[in-house]
Amino acid sequence: MVFGFWEALLILGIVVVIFGAGKLPTVMGDLAKGIKTFKAGLKEEEAPAGPPSAGEPGKLPPPGGEQPKPA
Repeated sequence: MVFGFWEALLILGIVVVIFGAGKLPTVMGDLAKGIKTFKAGLKEEEAPAGPPSAGEPGKLPPPGGEQPKPA
């Protein structure tokens, strides 16, 4: 569904009535920050998992701090 000029104008009018003209820049700034954060989160998810580096352990210790018993 494509929004035309009149639909966009109607939505903008409703937003101005709800938030007021003074708060509109703040609301739009917060919306932009949320979108940027969302996109950054998607990029982190898409990063391919490579072999662990020297600083990262290859295996996590068992929960509770117990040491695995040798076989």
